[in-house]
Amino acid sequence: MVSASSVLGAAGEHYVMCQLLRRGLIAALAPVGVPNCDIVVSDDVGDRLCAIQVKTRNAKGSDGGWHMRRKHEGIKTPTLFYAFVDFGIGIAAQPICYVVPSLTVADVISRSHQAWLATPGVKGQQRKDTDFRRFLPDYDRMGIRIGCGRDWLEPFQEGWGILAEKIASTS
Repeated sequence: MVSASSVLGAAGEHYVMCQLLRRGLIAALAPVGVPNCDIVVSDDVGDRLCAIQVKTRNAKGSDGGWHMRRKHEGIKTPTLFYAFVDFGIGIAAQPICYVVPSLTVADVISRSHQAWLATPGVKGQQRKDTDFRRFLPDYDRMGIRIGCGRDWLEPFQEGWGILAEKIASTS
């Protein structure tokens, strides 16, 4: 039986593929098991490549973020982007996608995790480090002050042009 999270992830990947193809970019799903890439994308000639890792959610959870891991702090590839897809609540909700360079993602989740570790837990205890990370649209709301408050992700919302510019400049 296929899990609900697998179906949601596949929906996110196909949504991103649709958006790329509609914009005249060539896109294909990467083979299963490629660790840092879900979609390979190119210009219409096929000689300028970028990769996309898709993170998909629907409006569950109180922080509005996406699951990440420690490994994502070290993935800093200029031609790798993340597409953070939020399908919202219910089938009628309009999807929102944030297209963010991996360099930005690595920096933000590293700084936010360090800030989180530096704050005491609910009972005043030292927090324990884990592999778990969160990529959030508003870190201030969670008490993590790293300069990524309520509107910090707005420049990346539907940021397909950021990816297209990178593909155009990659040789």
